[in-house]
Amino acid sequence: MARIPFRRMHFMVLNIIVLLSVDPFITLSVKGQDSQLERLVQVAETNYPMIKSRRMEIEAARKGVDAANAAYRPSLDAAYQLDYATFNNITGMAYPQYLVPISGPPSSGNAYEGVFGSAASLVFNWQAVTFGQRDAQAGAAAAMVSLKQADAIQGIFLHKLEVISTYIDLLTSAQVEKLHRLNIERATTSLQSTYPLVTSGMRPGVDSAMLRAEVSKARVELINSRKQKEQYRIYLSQLLATDSVIGLDDTLFFSRLPVPGISSDSLIHPMINSYKATLAHSEAKKKILSKTTLPTLGVWATAYARGSGISYTGDIKSTDGLGFQRYNYGVGVQLSMPLLQTLKIKAQVQQQDYLIESTQEKLNETNLLLKKQQETSELIFINALEAAGESPVLLESAQYAYRAMASRYESGLTDISNLLQAQYTLIRAETDHKLAYAAAWKALLRKAAARGDLAIFYNQLK
Repeated sequence: MARIPFRRMHFMVLNIIVLLSVDPFITLSVKGQDSQLERLVQVAETNYPMIKSRRMEIEAARKGVDAANAAYRPSLDAAYQLDYATFNNITGMAYPQYLVPISGPPSSGNAYEGVFGSAASLVFNWQAVTFGQRDAQAGAAAAMVSLKQADAIQGIFLHKLEVISTYIDLLTSAQVEKLHRLNIERATTSLQSTYPLVTSGMRPGVDSAMLRAEVSKARVELINSRKQKEQYRIYLSQLLATDSVIGLDDTLFFSRLPVPGISSDSLIHPMINSYKATLAHSEAKKKILSKTTLPTLGVWATAYARGSGISYTGDIKSTDGLGFQRYNYGVGVQLSMPLLQTLKIKAQVQQQDYLIESTQEKLNETNLLLKKQQETSELIFINALEAAGESPVLLESAQYAYRAMASRYESGLTDISNLLQAQYTLIRAETDHKLAYAAAWKALLRKAAARGDLAIFYNQLK
């Protein structure tokens, strides 16, 4: 699976952090909420295909380490061949590519009859000393494991943020749906109590018409809130990769606000770790390139047998080539030095240096932006707490105003427009109260996202 480009990963995290603060639908929940939320996050971490894919990439990278370590082992190859070919030969040198050589002394002329030939060999080869080349390759393989692990942690972190945020949105939309149901009940009650007044002539007929319109409007708002809730439910089931029923009766976070000042500086942000792992892998690749200009010392040994349908006197007996007539062995060492490799590798090393510097600057940029995001998230969190602290006052005032206005309307002391305005103000205050508490918790989630530590959020659920 291809890695997400650095800038795309960077903006994925920052966009999620921003979305956590601007989406108005957000809130968590009930008795046992922490276990419910953490259980859903664990389900997502276990089931989601992208996360499974990242784990497989880690396992593949680990096998790459095994393959790099296996390069230390010698090779032992056995071979047997049988051929039927002409035996014309000529002395001299020929470039070996694309030619199959003919063994034996030169022939006196062209003879196109074929004879059998056979050969068997056992070849041992071991690159005993590579002057650091194998170590560089093993180091690069280990750096790739670290890189894949950092990418996986980064991807899991982003997915957890998305799951928690969507779960909060789902719970909040469910709470808003309940408020609209209550609003329908209030509007219906007002309409039913108005009928006798209109019938007796104490109220004009337009009052009942306006209240019927209000009931219809409340039903439309209920339909819209239900639609939004189901959209969040579908999206959350996608993130969880499951069709299991998700409980929506959590209410804890609508009655309690998070506590300011609780933070954690023990972890490095997953995005920073990902860049650092990329930097380490780039350094390891540069080391491999630099080591390719060094010599290698190899040890070899061989034993082989040869058969030919032509005797040493030049007599031809083709079928003699089916067996072996000569047996040989050999052993030796070979030191090879790539004399011109430096000229070829120099540009590649310089290219890698520029890539390393580029990654370092991206890391510096990310450090800077995350620092500012942390400052911004802290400011948003404090402001959200202050706003949430005012919402109960607004709700209590709206409830009192609605009760008073309903009583005055029934007594004939005010008209229908004032009652409808009080009813609208009440549903708005009820909704804003839920959203204000939810916004405070989502601001805390934004803070956790900016710091790269979900424990900041989880710890306040205990």
